[in-house]
Amino acid sequence: MARDKSAVKPTEAELTLLNVLWQMGPATVRQIHEIVSATQKTGYTTVLKILQIMHEKSLVIRDETNRAHVYAAANSEMHTQSSLIKDLISKAFGGSTSKLVMRAIDESTSAEEINDIRQLLNSLEK
Repeated sequence: MARDKSAVKPTEAELTLLNVLWQMGPATVRQIHEIVSATQKTGYTTVLKILQIMHEKSLVIRDETNRAHVYAAANSEMHTQSSLIKDLISKAFGGSTSKLVMRAIDESTSAEEINDIRQLLNSLEK
């Protein structure tokens, strides 16, 4: 049975690799491993296995034309973030976007972020 790509939610480890791919663009396992291993202790084979699982889940696409396979994110960063946010709103906030926003904004929110949010709200009202 074909898996609905929009229903598949990446794990934390998969999101780490997706963030690398969104930043770098298409990359080999070695290139991805170099970036990831700079901030956390992760083996090459671990990165390879996670990418293989992600390929099975249709989270990444793989170019097999060369000896070193090149991986790329199957969906844009914005698409994935939107999917995760919708899931979070549904599961944790009873479908209420305003509850999510009120929980997310607190005293640690910078003046610049508040200004950006205000501008977004103003543009949505128009």
